Amino acid sequence: MERTILHCDCNGFFASVECMLHPELREVPMAVCGDPDSRHGIILAKNEPAKAYGIHTAETIWQAKRKCPQLILAAPRFREYQLVSRRINEIYRRFTDLVEPFSIDESWLDVTGSRALFGSGEEIANTLRETVRSEIGITISVGVSFNKIFAKLGSDYKKPDATTVISRENYRDIVWPLPTDTLMFCGKKAAQTLAGLGIHTIGDMAGSGPEFLSSRLGKMGLQLYEYANGRDDSPVSDGRTMRGVKSVGNSVTFRRDLSGPEDVHKAVQALADSVSSRMRGQKLKCWVVQVGIKDPSFRYITRQKTLAAPTHRSRLLAAAGEELIKACWNPGAPIRMLSLSGSGLVPNDAPGGQLCFFGGESGADEEREERLETAMDSIRGRFGSGAVTFGGLLKEDIGLDGLHRK
Repeated sequence: MERTILHCDCNGFFASVECMLHPELREVPMAVCGDPDSRHGIILAKNEPAKAYGIHTAETIWQAKRKCPQLILAAPRFREYQLVSRRINEIYRRFTDLVEPFSIDESWLDVTGSRALFGSGEEIANTLRETVRSEIGITISVGVSFNKIFAKLGSDYKKPDATTVISRENYRDIVWPLPTDTLMFCGKKAAQTLAGLGIHTIGDMAGSGPEFLSSRLGKMGLQLYEYANGRDDSPVSDGRTMRGVKSVGNSVTFRRDLSGPEDVHKAVQALADSVSSRMRGQKLKCWVVQVGIKDPSFRYITRQKTLAAPTHRSRLLAAAGEELIKACWNPGAPIRMLSLSGSGLVPNDAPGGQLCFFGGESGADEEREERLETAMDSIRGRFGSGAVTFGGLLKEDIGLDGLHRK
């Protein structure tokens, strides 16, 4: 039986939730941004009036303000967004048990077994759009296809509040003319490499041959070739099966208080290395990174951020952790204890989220880093937790030894 897969994507989710909570924002240009007080913060989401000014997600605030001086800025409120996300996913579960959240605002649904009750994939998609709009107050776009990759392309194809069906009969007409970087896992660097080879569209990629692409992009090249030709049999997993493990984290109270950026960098690097290793051991990745900071007076704060894609790579966890600390902590203030954790857990083989949209590394770069970190896990498992570490941590005096034993 041919599968029917939906990909549901909330339109401008963070901004949509803000407009839902504050209806007066619906008719004025507004955007949610990482740091409203910094011109160098980036736009995380925008509403339709802001979009009309040409404001784009991931551009800096100063660029957006130059386009629209009256733009209203709001700081993100992830707790509110998570609550709304859960409500929307519960609506999806009225139609199928197979709902796989892909990020806070996206989910795949396998409705193959639901068609006898609720109609065709397109009919289910339209019902979902109407239900979420009426019950929650925000709009979604839905892609309908025979696999997860093309379903996601469908939800991106037409926005806002739209349904796009990509079938075996029409995918060459819809998918193949699209730029290469619209295909999942084709990041900015991979797209640049392909452009240098004269490959500019998904159709060009589909016709290039698996050997040619794998010779240029490694294992990722072969995967992109398969995806471009509509070959993806990855299942939609019930996201609720991951609820047994809420987060993976580690913390350390230091021998002496951290006293500057160099100390913080060493501590975060060691914590991220430990947490990433534990996640790989449990075959998990995380969507959210959280840090906890305690000063010598035992004042304690936490901060968190949602990543552009799930990961268990220590470099990405450390970068997120340092970004959070830099945004909320005076660099000269001492730190007694530091924690780092990953939550929003998904299976180890979960796809890479919004990597295509924001650009990023090539598949070869990612694969190389994965192999290195996995090799470090293997060495520690065989010879002990202290057998291999980062060079910058060899002469530390703040008490980072033993993190891998926690």
